[in-house]
Order: sequence, then structure tokens, then C-alpha cells
Amino acid sequence: MTLLSRTYVDECLGGNDGLRDALTRAGLPPVFDGAWRPHLLSRPWFVQEEEIREFARDLEDLFELLVSLPDRLFDGDRAAYAAELGLAPRHAALLRRSGDGRPAKLGRADAYHDGRGYRLLEFNLGSEVGGLEMAVCNRGLLEVAEFGAFAAAHGLGHVDTAARLAADLRERARPALAGGGAEPVIGLVEGHGGVAAFGPLMRAVQEAMAAQGLRLVIGEVGELRTRPDGKLALNGEPLDLVLRNFGASQLLDDPAGPEVAERLFRAHEAGRTVLFASLESGLFAHKSALAMLSDPRWTGAFDDKERALVDRVLPWSRTLRAGAPAALLDECRERRERLILKPGAGHGGIDTFVGWECTDAEWREALAVAAERGYLVQERVVPRPEPVLDPATGAAADWIAAVGVFLTSQGYAGAHARANPAHGGAVVGLSSNPDTRMACVFSHR
Repeated sequence: MTLLSRTYVDECLGGNDGLRDALTRAGLPPVFDGAWRPHLLSRPWFVQEEEIREFARDLEDLFELLVSLPDRLFDGDRAAYAAELGLAPRHAALLRRSGDGRPAKLGRADAYHDGRGYRLLEFNLGSEVGGLEMAVCNRGLLEVAEFGAFAAAHGLGHVDTAARLAADLRERARPALAGGGAEPVIGLVEGHGGVAAFGPLMRAVQEAMAAQGLRLVIGEVGELRTRPDGKLALNGEPLDLVLRNFGASQLLDDPAGPEVAERLFRAHEAGRTVLFASLESGLFAHKSALAMLSDPRWTGAFDDKERALVDRVLPWSRTLRAGAPAALLDECRERRERLILKPGAGHGGIDTFVGWECTDAEWREALAVAAERGYLVQERVVPRPEPVLDPATGAAADWIAAVGVFLTSQGYAGAHARANPAHGGAVVGLSSNPDTRMACVFSHR
């Protein structure tokens, strides 16, 4: 555990009730409060400043490796690259639509700290990643006197992800600003039915961006309209930029989705309304892209420094699909207790198979499903536990956390954490584990 976590819990147990109840007392913006407070951990997560920044620098280098894969491995043939990922041609064509070959550096890398350093679990690229507004929790905690004193005593700091995102949005929207306006009008746009499903979270992002001086209009891609000047409008308001909150799969699940999205792509290509970020991000967020970095078939495509980066950051990872080598399947069967299976385009831990929680028979069946559907098989990372105090009972217990490290065009853009009780299951995700809680992240020297 980190010494600071123990210090924090000990101070709470030692009678510092204001520190123990800091999160309960923290003033949070009303929309964020309604959407997130029931899901918040009782304390923030702590990370060592230089260590998290060094990991973020590695992630920036890893991003460059990922976006270079089509050129390095397939002579620039993005269709061949997409086929290697296991994407259907229709899906791959949609991901390439409106892209320029290099997606925006915007995303969140989820990692465990194994006691020696951070190890990457997945690299979520694109504007639809969650948690961009979580730094409002940092600000609320710092306004609680007892927490503010603790933060000052231990040199706590944080990077405001929303502020970094706002800077990117302003820069991206600049070429399309209507009438030379000082600030862009931004549409936060979901797929069909997405506002009903994700409305509270979208409104929390809207609230966080308003605090940064940006106005977001919420709607769905089918509600976008093209004005005579070629600019898109939502609810009658002309948009300078669309902040995409939907993925390609949502468009493909809607029979009218790809056609409806064409007006968005055309407005982007004409420079009238910017799409941020392009769907092209999905070509590199696919988990099989990570497997290409560590697959021995491609070792010769990377130099010594690049291979050292991959070995340092990424656990052993391979793609399982129909026709996978028998030797790989045999190795996966033998190493059940050290492996986890994740769907290539999945999220939130849904449809994940955990080898050390399976019987041999269950694991054989899981491997068959994985080979049929296309999965990433990855070596287990055992996260370092940290103590967390339950303010209601006064009991402390070990928790584990997946730290989400954000990147924007400016590099490291802050972090948040998803945490579970240490013995509460291997998958840390709100969509798949009811025990999961969210936490803001503070760094310390």
C-alpha cells in the first residue's frame, strides 16, 4: 500500500471526524451530485506524482505505436489492419469514415498498480470515454477545511481533466466558429436512445463544461439538422463542434444510423461543424490492437526501445479468434489461473471471463466462446490493495482500484479511479460489478 493511504485512514480512525466525513460534506455541483454521489468511494485515491506522470509519458509513446500499426504492419492498408482486428467490413468502413489516418490524442488508459508500477489493462480512445467530469469532486473536497489541511500538509495536487478537455474543444472548434464568435457552441451528441440511457452523465459533462465557460447542447445524432450554409444545428442552434458521445456500434445497431450520421460527416469534411473525435479512434481502442504490440509475429516491426516500452507497460496479451494456433489454445488452457478473457470491442467488464474464478470446464467453454467471437486474452495483473475506511461503521478494509489516466493533445490530463473491495471480484466496473465505486485522484510528492 502507499504510505499516504495508511496515514489518511489512521488520521480518520484517530478522531479526525472532519477528514473521515469530508466526502459527505463536500459541496458538489448539483447535476454531478445527483448522478455520481451514490457511486462515490468514501475517500479519494492517492497516486505518486512522478510515477503517474512517467506512466502517462509511456502512454503517449504507446499511443504513437498504436496509431502507427497500419503503416508498420500492413503497408498503410487500413482495411487489412481492420480485418486483423476481426472487424466486419461494414464496421471497419464506418470507423474510417471522416478520419484522416491519425485519430485525436484523447482517451483514458485503465491500469492497475501491481506494487512495482502501473500495468495497462485497456486503452480507451475517443471522446465517448467516461469520467471526464470527475475533477469536480477534487475541487469539492479541497473546500472542506479538514481535507484542505490534509492536502496542504502532504502536498496533494490534481490535474483538472475538464479544463484540459475544454482547451482541446476550443482549439478544435476554432476553424468553424460562426461569425467569429469568441466561444464555440458545442453539441454533446449520443446515438439513438442514448440520451434516455446516459442523460444524467451527459448533463454532468455539460455542467462541468459550463464551469469552464463552454455551453453544450445535448441531443442525439438523428436530431442534427443541416442548415443552408452547411452548418449543423441541434434544437435550432448552430453548432461549431459536435462532441461525439456515441460509438460506431450504436450507429450500426440502428438501421438508419449510418445514413443519419452522414450529415455529420459531410459537415465535418466541409469545415462547417467539427466532429470531435472521429470514429477512427475505434480502430485503435480495439483490444486486439494491444495484442499486436506484444504478439511475437510482429516483434521485428519495433526497435529495442519500443519493445522495452511494450514490455514495461503491457501484460502478456494475445488475440483469440477462430483458427487461432492450437499451441496458443493449449497455453491458455494450462495457464487458466493467470489469464483473463475480454471482448475486443467490449467495455465495463461486460462479457469478461476470469480464469482464476472459473473451473477447468468453465474455462474450456469460455475459450471456445472467445475463439468464436474474437477476444483478447491477457495475463493477470494483481493490483496493490489500499485501505479504505467506511465512515458509517468505522471499519477499514482493503480495496483495489483501476486508475484511469486521461490523455489529451496536451499530454497527461488527470486521472480518476474505479475501486472494489479487494475480495469483491476481479472485474472493476460499474456496468458489471455493483460493489464498484468511483473516486477522484490526488497525486502526492
